[in-house]
Amino acid sequence: MKKYLKWTAIVLALLFVGIQFVRPARINPPINENETIQAKLNVPPEIDSILARSCNDCHSNRTDWVWYSNAAPASWFMAYHVEEGRIELNFSEWGKLSQGRASRKLEEVCEQVNAGEMPIWNYVLLHPSAHLTDADKKALCDWAKREQEKIDANLPQAQN
Repeated sequence: MKKYLKWTAIVLALLFVGIQFVRPARINPPINENETIQAKLNVPPEIDSILARSCNDCHSNRTDWVWYSNAAPASWFMAYHVEEGRIELNFSEWGKLSQGRASRKLEEVCEQVNAGEMPIWNYVLLHPSAHLTDADKKALCDWAKREQEKIDANLPQAQN
């Protein structure tokens, strides 16, 4: 039995070392400051602070690739979530959204933070400062609704 456990441990250790060579891309694409949410909307400092600590790692091109993002399988998990987060909503590329889509994204931001879906629980577990208080959620939603109203006021009637 001891021999079996020893060989199992050796094989597992070799597998762990081997998977370290399968490295996902951990990139932060270049940012055109004219396309960011800060350039396109009125983002007060308190909202910018909330976005920076709770959203930007997955929803911008400003990801802070922490030390454990170098070790598989955590690196795979993180790279996948960042890629998916950027596809769903990227504050660094806000200017590429149509007005109608930008309006819907602001609505979704409020819905998801109020439902507790964002930031995701495992991100908050590793980044406790990302936790959104009720005051954070209210500030974020109030801001999103104000900005959404501005966008909607400029949409052609058929798109409202």
